[in-house]
Amino acid sequence: MLMENRTARLSLLIDPVKKQIFEEICRLHDMTPSQVVRQMIREFIHTQGTAEQIGRMPRNSMSSE
Repeated sequence: MLMENRTARLSLLIDPVKKQIFEEICRLHDMTPSQVVRQMIREFIHTQGTAEQIGRMPRNSMSSE
């Protein structure tokens, strides 16, 4: 499992029921909610980002956790 060298906090508001369901699903997949969110962000960047934006991604974040 590779992690970026530096981290920054991202706070968001979510419906409590969705949060509970999300956490249950994460546990079923033996992943933390943070791992899943980081994976979703990487996938979003790779599918929606420009070549320049993707090129700025840290090398170790290219692989999944």
